[in-house]
Amino acid sequence: MEAKYQLNQSSDLAKGEMKKVKIKKGKTWKSVAKNWQLYILLLPALLYFIIFHYVPMYGVQIAFKDFIATKGIWGSPWVGLKHFRNFFGTYSSRIVIKNTISISLYSLLAGFPIPIILALLLNEVKNERFKKLVQNVTYAPHFISTVVMVGMILIFLSPNGIINKLRELVGLEAVPYLTKDYLFSDIYVWSGIWQNMGWGSIIYLAALSGIDPQLHEAAIVDGASRMQRIFYINIPGILPTIIIMLILNVGSIMNVGFEKIYLMQNPFNLKYSEVISTYVYKVGLLDAKYSFSAAVNLFNTIINLALLVTVNKISKKVSDVYLW
Repeated sequence: MEAKYQLNQSSDLAKGEMKKVKIKKGKTWKSVAKNWQLYILLLPALLYFIIFHYVPMYGVQIAFKDFIATKGIWGSPWVGLKHFRNFFGTYSSRIVIKNTISISLYSLLAGFPIPIILALLLNEVKNERFKKLVQNVTYAPHFISTVVMVGMILIFLSPNGIINKLRELVGLEAVPYLTKDYLFSDIYVWSGIWQNMGWGSIIYLAALSGIDPQLHEAAIVDGASRMQRIFYINIPGILPTIIIMLILNVGSIMNVGFEKIYLMQNPFNLKYSEVISTYVYKVGLLDAKYSFSAAVNLFNTIINLALLVTVNKISKKVSDVYLW
């Protein structure tokens, strides 16, 4: 009798759960039908990611095959981890991995705090005209195309460029910046910071605008200075935004911009400028080693994913701010 009672009770529970699931599904479809206009607006972006990001993922399998164009992806023979072993067995792998990590870390450490500092400084400016002028001046470089930006760098840093002319005016010798390989990282990183710091500060200014003004009023009444209000109100107020942006930046640490580096490369700086993205382009497209380049790029993506998951887990444990 007890067994029958337990069976009946479990079946009743299962039926109850099924009913709840059906009710939830019904509510979901009602919500979709009610807000169908919003879902239509979402559809183009959804289709974009499906068509251009998810559907092409089936082509990742060529990293584990000897791709032959006449046989196609499915007809090409499987070779397992052959291309990964070949990559790690070459001397070039050490150079491109080292350069990618060093440039990425340099960009992160030097470039990540500057938009935050700029946003904090702009937030303290009371003169609206001056504030808008600074914002326009710092935002404008972001809209310069990569090709034009590299052209400007090459002109400014050439032996007869404006930088060397200024050095000569103060009695210093001209420096051949573009042939000094050890200066490549500095030129790449700081030109990128100059170009993007204003645009990067927008999200922090938006976060600062969401801080309750009453906190500042109370702090002023208590005698807090401007610096104290920045350190104890503004920075804690935008800390969740800072953490989210840091997680996203660390998650793409191996994705050094291809266009800018490729355009800045020359025979003199190749030792320090060859990164994974340029290496994949040269080996994959120029040398037609499609499977090998796919394996290298897949390795790069896996490292980025692992870093993103790791940093997100660490953030989840030490704070209440995380992506998922």
